[in-house]
Amino acid sequence: MRSRVELPWRRRLPAPAWALAAAVVLLLLALNFGALGAVFWRAEPGAAVFRPADWAALRFTLVQAALSALISVVLAIPVARALARRRFAGRRALVVLLGAPFILPTLVAVAGILAVFGRNGLVNQALAWAELPGFSIYGLQGVLLAHVFFNLPLATRLILQGWSRVPAEHLRLAASLGFGPAAMWRHIEGPMLRQVVPGALAVVFLICLTSFAVALTLGGGPRATTLELAIYQAFRFDFDLGRAALLALVQAALGIAALLALASFTLPAMAMTGLDRTAPPPPGGLARWVDVASITLVALFLLVPLGMVVLRGAPHLASLPAPVWAATLQSLKVAGLSVVLLALFTGALAMAALWSRWGQMLEGVGMSALLASPMVIGTGLFIIAFPLINPARLALPVTALVNAAMALPFALRAILPALRRAEADHARLSTSLGLGLGAHLRLVLWPRLRRPAGFALGLGAALSMGDLGVIVLFAQTGGETLPMQLHRLMGAYRTQDAAGAALLLLALSLAAFVVLERLIGGKEPHHAGT
Repeated sequence: MRSRVELPWRRRLPAPAWALAAAVVLLLLALNFGALGAVFWRAEPGAAVFRPADWAALRFTLVQAALSALISVVLAIPVARALARRRFAGRRALVVLLGAPFILPTLVAVAGILAVFGRNGLVNQALAWAELPGFSIYGLQGVLLAHVFFNLPLATRLILQGWSRVPAEHLRLAASLGFGPAAMWRHIEGPMLRQVVPGALAVVFLICLTSFAVALTLGGGPRATTLELAIYQAFRFDFDLGRAALLALVQAALGIAALLALASFTLPAMAMTGLDRTAPPPPGGLARWVDVASITLVALFLLVPLGMVVLRGAPHLASLPAPVWAATLQSLKVAGLSVVLLALFTGALAMAALWSRWGQMLEGVGMSALLASPMVIGTGLFIIAFPLINPARLALPVTALVNAAMALPFALRAILPALRRAEADHARLSTSLGLGLGAHLRLVLWPRLRRPAGFALGLGAALSMGDLGVIVLFAQTGGETLPMQLHRLMGAYRTQDAAGAALLLLALSLAAFVVLERLIGGKEPHHAGT
């Protein structure tokens, strides 16, 4: 697909807008590839030797990412099939809930998982009551459990989209021909899943490849250390910049290889068409009970940990110590600055990509943040800043900048399709009415971009509010964000304060998303019959 709308003319952006777009492109290139270049420069030949612990971190990174992707996608298939076949009260709310873990702060999810599966959690209490051996959450099993919690809903949403593309006519024809479960799988479900599952596996693998906060809290020692965590340890404990640079290079190479594999092995979308007629009644009997069990179990898996966060944190919310509130203010500053930067980056790149012959290249620059993890970028920025200035003084702006860059690919995916659709539908009419660029933006484009813009900025605020990444490299005592303070409370076994801080972080992240989405996006339009 071409990056700009095919029109007999091309709208010209004013020079200041082009200058802003060029500045954003240069900044993103410097942030992603300049930081990576600094890491490469700092990796001296004498330090470019992998230690046994580094090989162990590499193996664990690949193993946990592969297992997390496989488990998440395998479990997501029956859940997506059940949601595709069944209609019930609360189905829409459950589908929306499946998107919540994506904006959920990692440490909040970890706190909920610990409340259920931890040493004193519900599962171990039940096992003790039944006089059975306890379950340890720390190590590979804990990392896998947390990653499945985050990525099972994402994989379900991706596979559910594949099921939604199967035309109702195909299902009605299969029912009229008396297809059983085996025939349905061979002729309809299997071919669709072969198109969707590779992409879902690759996406989840990419996300788990750069895991940091999960491994930091649930890794359980040197045998369960990811490359991201090894980079952090090389900085904070050994101050070995050469080793951290080498590990960052390996991490970046893995990310690039995974992206190339995603582009090479993901199959094209299926060419299925239909007339959107009513689907046949879903199968009953055992299939019905399997669907009910799948939906019930995934709902419990998502809701019980979040419910435990609320129940355990509510009594201690009002008695949180002063450092937690100071860290909350720091998080609000980081999130606010990150949202402003995200809006500038997204607006400049989206407009330039739409009205430029280099649109595809500009969009690619915006997506380049997926090539490196925040820890890799933070490593490069730390190496650049360390000889010139105290890195702690840059903690807030650098964290906000990296958070905005990390959220930019998701914002562009939300904004650009709506922008292209609005331009294709209304650009000629706007030109015939003689509207200038300002009026075209205000009267034609903005009303159609409000909702995706509200979603994109709300998502960016929530992700920034709950991020525990670059800040741990730059911040010192007194400059912590709320996720960083929460991690310290959990590490010090101050369970009551940690429970209250987790609930506060959960509330702030969800509030940031909801408020910005509603404030910028406005109310959802009402459609007759919905």
